[in-house]
Amino acid sequence: MVTTHGRPALSEVLYSERLQVHTECDLQTPVGYSARIRASHRTSLAGPAADPLDDADVDNFSEPSAEPPIVSSGPPALAVTQEWADCRREVGQLTDESLSDLLRKYRGRAGLTQAALAAKAGLSDQAISVLERGTRRRPRIDTIRALIKVLRLDKDEAAQFLAVARGKNPSAEETAAEPEPASETLPLPWQLPPAVSDFTGRTAQIEAILDALRHPDGAPSATVGLVAVTGMGGIGKTTLAVQAAHKLVDSYPDGHLYLNLRGYGPGKPVSTADALRQLLRSLGTEPQLIPDQVEEAAGLLRSQLAGRRVLLFLDNAADVAHVMPLLPGNPGSAAIITSRGSLSSLPGARQVRLDALSQSESVELLSGVIGQSRIAAEPAAAEALASFTGRLPLAVRLIGGRLAARPSWPIQHLVELLEDEDRRLDTLGSDETGVRANIASSVDFLQTSDRALDREAARALALLSIPDGADLLTVVAAQILELPTRKTNAILERLADLNLMESVAPERYRFHDLIRAYGREIADDTLSVSESHHSLERVLRFYIGCAWQCQTLTHTASPRIPLATVPPLQLPALATRTSSLQWFDAEQRNLMDRFAQATSVMAGSTLLPEAALAMFGYHESRRRWMEMEEMSRGAVELATKLDLPLMAAWLQHDRAIPTVENGRLESAVPSLSKALSMFQDAGDLTGQSRCSSSLTYVLAGLDRIDEALEFGKQSLEISEKLGDQVLEGVAHTALGVLYNRVGDYEQADTNFDRGIALARQIGHSRSEQKRNANAAFSHLLAGRLAAADRYNREAQRIAEEATDDVARTESHQTRALIFAAGGDYAAAAKQAEAGIHFARRSADAIREGRLYLELARIQAAAGERSAAIMNATQAVTKLTRTSPVHEKYARDLVDQLRRGEPYTYAFTHHAI
Repeated sequence: MVTTHGRPALSEVLYSERLQVHTECDLQTPVGYSARIRASHRTSLAGPAADPLDDADVDNFSEPSAEPPIVSSGPPALAVTQEWADCRREVGQLTDESLSDLLRKYRGRAGLTQAALAAKAGLSDQAISVLERGTRRRPRIDTIRALIKVLRLDKDEAAQFLAVARGKNPSAEETAAEPEPASETLPLPWQLPPAVSDFTGRTAQIEAILDALRHPDGAPSATVGLVAVTGMGGIGKTTLAVQAAHKLVDSYPDGHLYLNLRGYGPGKPVSTADALRQLLRSLGTEPQLIPDQVEEAAGLLRSQLAGRRVLLFLDNAADVAHVMPLLPGNPGSAAIITSRGSLSSLPGARQVRLDALSQSESVELLSGVIGQSRIAAEPAAAEALASFTGRLPLAVRLIGGRLAARPSWPIQHLVELLEDEDRRLDTLGSDETGVRANIASSVDFLQTSDRALDREAARALALLSIPDGADLLTVVAAQILELPTRKTNAILERLADLNLMESVAPERYRFHDLIRAYGREIADDTLSVSESHHSLERVLRFYIGCAWQCQTLTHTASPRIPLATVPPLQLPALATRTSSLQWFDAEQRNLMDRFAQATSVMAGSTLLPEAALAMFGYHESRRRWMEMEEMSRGAVELATKLDLPLMAAWLQHDRAIPTVENGRLESAVPSLSKALSMFQDAGDLTGQSRCSSSLTYVLAGLDRIDEALEFGKQSLEISEKLGDQVLEGVAHTALGVLYNRVGDYEQADTNFDRGIALARQIGHSRSEQKRNANAAFSHLLAGRLAAADRYNREAQRIAEEATDDVARTESHQTRALIFAAGGDYAAAAKQAEAGIHFARRSADAIREGRLYLELARIQAAAGERSAAIMNATQAVTKLTRTSPVHEKYARDLVDQLRRGEPYTYAFTHHAI
């Protein structure tokens, strides 16, 4: 309500006049009537901006003014004025002196100014001022006691002062014996729901609320305290807010109000007008005095709260507009608002967003419901149960309540029920208190909204829930919905506003497991099988386009690229080699989950082998051998079945790469030999040359020198025939490795240098780096440490210029081996540690594990047995199920060191 210069707005004055004209006149007691008149007059003269009170020790109920109320002309107004005068005379009979008169008299006798009295009593100057002006109702008892003490009143004076402050006449026994009218002795509202005894976790969130709203020194805040608690349905917003509110009792001694606004059900939301009426009634305002207009009622609420210290708990709000008229206007009072929707636009509010409980907190909450003894009997099942509930407090309590009601049921039985995603929401309650109903109410809010965007968001939920994966990029969601990216982003943001999705990063969103399960239920009910499958096909096609774009940047001359049927996608995130690799770093796990999902529902699609082939550029650049191997399973066979011979041949070649990189050289030979035959059958010389050079590497590592030499020469011959400088460089490097193995160092250097020169000549810096790195390691194995160091420094220089963390890792690892081979274990350890840093930064778990193994070997050779055991154990952790050969090396080293056996440093061709 707008006011001018502290005076009530005209609409407020006119409204209060109407109230005075139409006030009931048949009350039986003068006191009752005077109370009604005072309430009416209070509404007209004490608008929300009138006499703001900062001190908490004085409330905001005004005593009648010495002047008659402002009324319009005419007989009704004159009648009200006369009644007002009669009431003033009746009130005056209770005591000859008012509280303001007594306070002025005793303060003058004590020789204190208002400021001095306030300072001595621990009150504000304004508190004393408003009490002496008589513009406030009775102060709190603590305030009166402080004034009695400072003013040094005797027993009779203190009794009179206290009686007048409480509105009683100490000289009239019959008056004192009568109960005060309800309108004069309004009870303080204490409406908070009870706090649960098994409240778990949320320490940081509780502290955030208390930090914003608690006033331990008793002094009110200089601003209205507001806290907004948001999160998905069932996340525990109300429970948290109740817990915090009970801890704030001392800071808000004038009462606590609670109101469930039902913004997201059950039932229709409480209208703002109805909410205002309920709050005003709770504060003692008589129903007939509450305005019908929201703006006027909001002004009255702010007036009633002004000068008081009341905490409002507004639960389950729909949005900011739903609660704005319900908030206090003056400092001292505060509000906690909970909502599933975003309240980020609520001015001045501390935002507290709730996520799911941690795993340990979920188990602790379950323990509080079913008892610690059952948790202790089945700890693994309890952990699994917490996971299947999505660590959602509502779900944990529901499933815990079900177990508590069935003491003979083992926890594992419910775990088995929850393992079935199709039945999971049923297991978590199928009535209106269940998880499904809780989520459905949020979706229903969108479906029934007047906003077109809300209805679109509700429709999108089913499609968006179909793909597997931890999260969802906006560009991926756009493919699913077949909408422009900007429109898709608006839909995702709206779902995030209602906490049906979580925005985990710019343009990256995530479903809670149970909301995804609900979305998939809707998809099953509303979408055909073909619609669901086509959405997955669009996702896979998108990833393939991104992968081909990445490969054009990482392997510009790759012979795989001409086999693409999906064109490369030109996205800003894929503009450079570095950015495209980083994009796939972030999206890799989602891609693998969705590829596996597509494999199960799109059997026979040509997109499946093409996806595996397109990802070669990323997999090889980032050394993602495990993912490469996973995607290649069945791809060769499917490509062959679909009559795609060259795609099948390249996939056959590429599936051998992870085998070689993980040290299983013997297993790689048959795979490469088969690929060579497939290329020969297809008449593809490029593939034949590449397979021959690969066989040269592998056979040389197996000491099958004669066979290796034959394939090396064959590779070089084909590449020269084709005039393909890339293949020729690869062949020269393979031959260089072979000649180092047989001790022909001069020929080895000739081949290495020729391969490096060809890469430099065609401007392939990455090929130049790789060939220097291969030469360095080959020289290391041959014991040519100085030459190894020279080539490795060049490889490291190129890696640094390209800021390529994978290549940096390799360079530091090779340098560690060079130092260790020369006996400088301290320098070797530093290089290994640097390599671990870059491996971790590039998320290369296998390389990181192998570097931990190398560091352990170096430390063992240096006599640092404890450190070596620790790092070898760390290597086992990293390499388990990812690199069996190196995992075995790490376990063997741990066993050897624990037995106390001596260790002599050594490395093999598996070291890189």
